[in-house]
Amino acid sequence: MNIVKQLPNLLTLGNIFCGTLATIYAVQGNFKSTAFFVFLGIFFDFFDGFAARLLNVTGEFGKQLDSLADMVTSGVVPGVVMFQLLGNSKNRYSNDVSDITFFLENHTTNIQYLGLLLVLGSCYRLAKFNLDTRQVTSFVGLPTPAMSLFVISLPLIHEYATNPIAVQMVSNKYFLILVVIVLTYLMNAEIYLFSLKFKTFSLKENVFKYIFLITSIVLIISLNIVSLPIIILFYVLLSLLKLRCQAPSVFKKNKNII
Repeated sequence: MNIVKQLPNLLTLGNIFCGTLATIYAVQGNFKSTAFFVFLGIFFDFFDGFAARLLNVTGEFGKQLDSLADMVTSGVVPGVVMFQLLGNSKNRYSNDVSDITFFLENHTTNIQYLGLLLVLGSCYRLAKFNLDTRQVTSFVGLPTPAMSLFVISLPLIHEYATNPIAVQMVSNKYFLILVVIVLTYLMNAEIYLFSLKFKTFSLKENVFKYIFLITSIVLIISLNIVSLPIIILFYVLLSLLKLRCQAPSVFKKNKNII
C-alpha cells in the first residue's frame, strides 16, 4: 500500500473525526466547540480533494468516503444544532390560542424535530451528487458544507453578536423554521452554483470568484460572525447572476433550471 496515495483518504477520515466530535458537542449544547470542529472538518474536506488532484488519485472509493464524511460534518451536525436551537427559541408574537403561535409555543418538543429535515435534505443531496455527472466544475444545489456553515453560525450570532436585531432573529421559531425549509430546498434545487476551485488565476475566467472572495473578506471584517449567513446568501445570488450573464439561453431551453 502506498501511504502517500492514501493521504486524501486520511484527510477525509479527519473530516469524519471532526464531524463526530462536533456532533457530540452539539448534543451537549457547546456550540463554540461544535463550530470549531465543523470548520476544521470542512478544512479537511477542501484539502482532501486538493490532495487527490495533486497526487493524481481518483476512484469511486474516495468519492463515496467523501460523501459519508460530509454526511456527518455537514448533515448530522447542522441538523442537531437546529434541533437544539428550535428547542431554545422564543416567540414574541400573539398568545391567542386560536393561531399557529400558540401551537408553536406549546409544542416545542415536536417543533424541534423539524430541524432534522436538514439531515434528510443533506442525505438526499449527497446521494444525488454521487450520481450527477454535471457537478464537475459547478454545483447543482447548495453544497452541504455551505448549509452547515450557515446553520452553525446561528447560535454563535445569538451568543456573540452585538446587533440586537440579529440576536432576536436567530431566537425566533418562525425564522428558524423558515431557514430549515429554505436550506433544505436549496440543497436539492436545480440551481447552478459556481465552484471555488481555481484551474487558473485569470481574472477574466474567475471574476465572479474574486468578487465573492473579496466581498466575503469585507463582510467578515465589518460584521464578524453575523457575516457567515450573509456570505452564503450572497454566494447563491452571485451564482444566479453569473449564470444569467454567461449563459442566458439556458433559461429559455430548460425552465427547470433556476
